[in-house]
Amino acid sequence: MSYTIDKSKKFLKSFDKLDNNIQKKAITQISKIIKNPEIGKPMKYERKDTRELYCKPFRISYSFNKGELIILFIELYHKDK
Repeated sequence: MSYTIDKSKKFLKSFDKLDNNIQKKAITQISKIIKNPEIGKPMKYERKDTRELYCKPFRISYSFNKGELIILFIELYHKDK
């Protein structure tokens, strides 16, 4: 089963600002998400229907739709901000 991958402008802008080392870590985590989209922690309340995966010291926020086989990377943000 293969998913269609989409990235928000906010995600791309944040990703481009990262150090090369952190970008490599993020790419590793993104690969894990693509292989198994249910790996991330399900969010609640206003972030309902999204998941997050920790990529020290950042979090990768994404959503996926099993029916349409789409993964949308929403945001890459610093844990403490």
